[in-house]
Amino acid sequence: MNFRVWDYPWRLMLAVNAAVIFGVFLHKITLPPFVPYIHLLVDYHFGFTKRALIGAIIGLVDAKVPVWLVFALGGAVWLITAGLFVQLFRRTFGFDEKHWPLFVFLAGSPFFLKNFMHTLGHFDIYGCLFAVVLLLIPARSLFYVLLAALFSTVLILIHHIHLLMYVPTIAAIVVLRYYLVQGVSRQNVAVGIALLAAVGVLFVAAQFYGTMAVPESEFAAYLRSRMADPSRTDLLSFAYVWYQPLAKEVSDTWQRLPHNLLGIPVFALLIWLHTPLWRYFRDLIAALSVAHRRVVTAAIIVISLAYLVMFAMVFDYSRWISNWAVCLFLILHAVKMLPASRDVPPIATDDRKPVVFGWIVTLIPRVGIVRPF
Repeated sequence: MNFRVWDYPWRLMLAVNAAVIFGVFLHKITLPPFVPYIHLLVDYHFGFTKRALIGAIIGLVDAKVPVWLVFALGGAVWLITAGLFVQLFRRTFGFDEKHWPLFVFLAGSPFFLKNFMHTLGHFDIYGCLFAVVLLLIPARSLFYVLLAALFSTVLILIHHIHLLMYVPTIAAIVVLRYYLVQGVSRQNVAVGIALLAAVGVLFVAAQFYGTMAVPESEFAAYLRSRMADPSRTDLLSFAYVWYQPLAKEVSDTWQRLPHNLLGIPVFALLIWLHTPLWRYFRDLIAALSVAHRRVVTAAIIVISLAYLVMFAMVFDYSRWISNWAVCLFLILHAVKMLPASRDVPPIATDDRKPVVFGWIVTLIPRVGIVRPF
């Protein structure tokens, strides 16, 4: 059999992506997990507290938290998310030869699984995981809406910034998969609005009433009591975030804005490198009915506006732009599930431009957390 690997560039890209992800993992585990580790220590010992759900759950299992748990838990969630996404893609598009380019631009994007590996231990990936689950399960009854609200509640208890990061995407998936398909009634609209309001109230409680009420020294002493190695006090350097008001977060973001804006051209370049994917997404939307097209467009605008608000409030710009792209990847799957007026041709497998862009996207290992790379 005359098999030449270069005749199958998209499969080779997947293999290279796997190697890149493994390399990112090896690099990640050498770095001290300052932010992720302290989130595993904080629980509800001092009352209702923001960013405390994961730590509280861990506390039910073990009173002492080792540092390696950051990588074990983060790695397990990453594997589950990656596995479920593969299943979602297989069910939505299939793994025939013509869809390999699309899979490379999605799964191999530096915005997606590679950056989730770079931010291993951060809680962004939980929003993606819940959204993928909602795309996989049937959406035939109000139970689907209730489950989406439950997922949103859990996300806000994990980290309240999810109200802007993944809750809008979850809401959009519910609208596209349930309300557009099952139809709108007085009952299901009332339930949806009530649940949305409840999630909003929880966010307000977490944002404005979830700060620590005890002195920081007492808080730090309690965190040390939960550490498997209390001598690693350097890992508690971010304890101040449980005392920091919203106004201070916004002020810090705007002070760093001139420097952080220097990364905008890099983000624009990374987005441009996904041009074959965006064109396919545009064609999918164009194949919808006018009513559905308007709803999808409105959903994308709302999701994007939520991320603009995040840009103004918190300065982890590389994380935000990456998660924004991931949200669009997920909405793409939801759009594909809607009835279309015509078949949309996939990304060409033999077109030179998508191949070149595919290789560049494949070789970029990550986007980063604050500044690009």
